[in-house]
Amino acid sequence: MRDARDYIIFPLDVPSPEAAKKLVTLLSGEVGMFKVGLELFIQAGPDIVRFIRSEGARIFLDLKLHDIPATVLRAMLRAADLDVTFATVHCGESRGMLEAAVEGSRGKVGVLGVTVLTSVSQQDIAASGFRPELAGDMTRLVMNRAEMAKDAGCAGIVCSGLEAAAVKGAFGAGFLAVTPGIRPAGDRVSDDQKRVTTPGEAVNMGADYLVIGRPIRDAADPREAARRIAVEIDAGLKQAVLSD
Repeated sequence: MRDARDYIIFPLDVPSPEAAKKLVTLLSGEVGMFKVGLELFIQAGPDIVRFIRSEGARIFLDLKLHDIPATVLRAMLRAADLDVTFATVHCGESRGMLEAAVEGSRGKVGVLGVTVLTSVSQQDIAASGFRPELAGDMTRLVMNRAEMAKDAGCAGIVCSGLEAAAVKGAFGAGFLAVTPGIRPAGDRVSDDQKRVTTPGEAVNMGADYLVIGRPIRDAADPREAARRIAVEIDAGLKQAVLSD
């Protein structure tokens, strides 16, 4: 069984490389991977990725590429050169875009298709003009996009913990489910996440990695908060084993 800490991806959602480096130093050994998203990458660029690598940590490059296939291919070639573990591309409208991302990865980085953002509600999907059967059934939309990502050769998808079990059941244990929208048990903080699960629920339903930011970053003691979350993950993993 994997160590519970390895399931945690901590997002470095901060505006400066100095703040990011402080968090990497603080949380190395308590989380399995650090996520570099748009805000930090635009500010700090590839240098912050190289710093994290120099600290012996793994990186989830979450730029959510979404462009014509040729542009996505070239962007993923550059991501592959950075020695990151995962990089994201929107499933969007085109399997060709996903296939270009996989081609650009050259097998050096796991490409993850972003299905539906966890901040998006059914009302948002309906307002965007999706067919009623998809707008009324978020899991069905996620599964449609997951199938497209699987067929394109992606390593897995980003989805909410609510869909992880269906993804695993349809596409197998080897197709990764990375889940944001994680809130520890008892956490009642109101924010922009709509489809949330606890750490234990998510791994119990088959999630391979959990993106957990604010419950750790905003805690009085971030290291201790990460350790408590690891305890929840461990309990969820043990429950999943007993349920098999």
